[in-house]
Amino acid sequence: MSLTDAVYAILTAFAVNVGLGPLLISLLKRLNFGQNVRDDGPAAHAIKAGTPIMGGVIILLSFVVSSLFFIKGNMDGLMLLFVTVGFGFIGFLDDYISVTKKRSLGLRAYQKLIAQAILCCAFVYYLLTNTSALFGVSQTSVLVPFTYGYFIDLGVMYVPFVIFVILSVVNAVNLTDGLDGLASGVTLLVVMFFLVIAWVVESMTLPLAGAVVGSLLGFLLFNSHPARVFMGDTGSLALGGFVAALAIMLKLPLFLPIVGVVYLMEDLSDIIQVTYFKLTGGKRFFKMAPIHHTFELSGWEETKIVALFYIITAVAGLVGYLGAEFLF
Repeated sequence: MSLTDAVYAILTAFAVNVGLGPLLISLLKRLNFGQNVRDDGPAAHAIKAGTPIMGGVIILLSFVVSSLFFIKGNMDGLMLLFVTVGFGFIGFLDDYISVTKKRSLGLRAYQKLIAQAILCCAFVYYLLTNTSALFGVSQTSVLVPFTYGYFIDLGVMYVPFVIFVILSVVNAVNLTDGLDGLASGVTLLVVMFFLVIAWVVESMTLPLAGAVVGSLLGFLLFNSHPARVFMGDTGSLALGGFVAALAIMLKLPLFLPIVGVVYLMEDLSDIIQVTYFKLTGGKRFFKMAPIHHTFELSGWEETKIVALFYIITAVAGLVGYLGAEFLF
């Protein structure tokens, strides 16, 4: 796959997104699929109530349409498409239940976990039965950042490691989706990093990375502040699944804590908050978790927080480049 393919994928996904976006947003409004704001969320978010959710459908449709032009004979691309749509479907069910039952939570935690675990197992099976010779190392090997080409073979630990990475990233992207344009912009920058790597190593995943970039560029037109639509779990779960699966296919999952440092911050802040709350009998470590809400309650404007997290992600991508320098 060439960089030209990625550019075509970006432009196609962007065009589909821009074309379908207004139509789908209008449909979501007519169906009354509006956001149910959490009672324990920041007071400033009350104004967001009623904003259409399930905007992830726009991302998924533009991603799928663009990807279909490059899927023929591309098994890696087909599996990446399967994982992304699969997680998106789980998110869609979650969103649908949420809006139809008029509650902030959709699927039960155990229901989401079981469905996600099934997808993870299917993905792991593909990886272990695939004969791809990327980097000329074993399928269970991953690149260690800043080692100039050292791969560690995880052996039997590869399976639980992959499942842990996918579930962690999916949850982290879901937590990051809390401010207008935050998850979509951060994920755009993260995917751009992996797109460059996919181009350098001539991975078959390249055009699909381009399709996600184009989808997010288009979606930001509607999702940036003030948002006309939210991606919902439909979008955040799909994007989390895509990012994790792409990083794993490129043998770069250890780069996720670097380039996805915002995801890590959001995830850890939530874990710390819950743990501290339980250990202290109700005290809070942060004003509110995930951490972007702490910034809000500290008086930061929403757009300033989003811009800060974009900058952090962009800088983290440059650090990630240094960690993978030998590839270039």
